[in-house]
Amino acid sequence: MGFTKEVMLFLSTTTVLSFFMITLGATFVYKVGDDAGWKMGSANLDYHTWAAKKFFHVGDILVFQYDRAQDNVLRVNLPNYHKCNAANPITTYSSGNDSITIRGPGHYYYISGFPGHCQTGQKIDVRVLKVSPPADLPSPSASPSPAPAAASSSSTTSAHLIAPSPISKSSAALFTNNGLGLGLCLTLFMFVVSADYLL
Repeated sequence: MGFTKEVMLFLSTTTVLSFFMITLGATFVYKVGDDAGWKMGSANLDYHTWAAKKFFHVGDILVFQYDRAQDNVLRVNLPNYHKCNAANPITTYSSGNDSITIRGPGHYYYISGFPGHCQTGQKIDVRVLKVSPPADLPSPSASPSPAPAAASSSSTTSAHLIAPSPISKSSAALFTNNGLGLGLCLTLFMFVVSADYLL
């Protein structure tokens, strides 16, 4: 064929690693609460359970959709999250279609600021995984808490297509969020390596 086993091994390894790097760089858009959205007393929806089943990463986008006359979203610190204290939010969102980009690893705490809503479970703890950048990229400052978002009394609206979470901006990114990316890459790599040595 004109290719040596070493060249075939190099090409197959490069292909597998490239695919894996594409999946790592993917960004997801999560509609908080999926079809139920962000509202008090959503039937069969526990925001704590909803968030615990997701794997959030830096760069992902949270979308809160709700009736702005009936609700809002407040980003708060941990003590105010536990106490449902809406008095001193870090940031207030009130557009009814808030799109929030995750800027750093750590926990992000959101509650409804409308009276009684948080107390009935309308609050969410978004845990963002810390992923180390490649060695050739500068490291962000090491901080156990997320980078503070710019304070704002209004919010930005989403220009992204919204659907049940997660929504991938890359078709290859589907594998990242459900843990199949690494397994698929390793399986493909082993298949190619074994095929090269059987020739």
